[in-house]
Amino acid sequence: MDAVLDHVMMRVEDLDESLEWYRTHLDYEEKGRWEADTFTNVFLGPEEMHEDGALLELTYNHDGRSYELGDAWGHIAVRVPEDELESSYQQLMDEGVEDYRDPESCGGRYAFVKDPDGHEVEIVTRDHGAKWSLDHTMIRVEDADDALGWYVRKLEYEHTGRWESDTFANYFVKRADAAPEEMAVELTYNYDGRSYTMGDAWGHLAVRVDDLEDGWQTLMDRHAEEYRDPESCGYDYAFTKDVDGHEIELVTR
Repeated sequence: MDAVLDHVMMRVEDLDESLEWYRTHLDYEEKGRWEADTFTNVFLGPEEMHEDGALLELTYNHDGRSYELGDAWGHIAVRVPEDELESSYQQLMDEGVEDYRDPESCGGRYAFVKDPDGHEVEIVTRDHGAKWSLDHTMIRVEDADDALGWYVRKLEYEHTGRWESDTFANYFVKRADAAPEEMAVELTYNYDGRSYTMGDAWGHLAVRVDDLEDGWQTLMDRHAEEYRDPESCGYDYAFTKDVDGHEIELVTR
């Protein structure tokens, strides 16, 4: 099953403000838009991005609702060149972005800022990919073995890296033979056995398949959760859930 990580969706309370933030600070441009009667989806990414690079989907519901972040979803991460962590963070500070976790407080390895809705955005250094392109999306899991097994068996993803500390571990997965520029999923497992609140400010991860119905049938054969099948979604997309309840959308581009 060739399932490319296509986009990550987050909900926002003021679409114009959010669009301005990502355009101004991350140099994102609009790649696509879907206008419905009750909501708007806008897809964003850097001007120069890999053909299999992931997009950021901002969803705005027209009824003015507010959202809870929860803690089951952690952050998105964006790339900067290897020698530009300090300068890139300072650029954001000069532009008025919230000073959340600077490079020094993170051991000079990464940094964090927040967007207008409080979504955390990690800055990581990479020697590949367009500046500010999406590097990974972090989600928290309650059982690392179960979570890794789900992504390996259901999506045929590979375990591409790990970071283990005294209190937690991070595991990175992405599809086999993925280009370095593709987004990964970071599974964070805390050793203390805590549970997480899903919240509704983060929506889903989306994977792109060549054929929607074939991809869906493969997941059903592998006993993935039948959450929203292609027929219920007008054969435009479909949704399953991973073992921790994170929604996974199937799309075709």
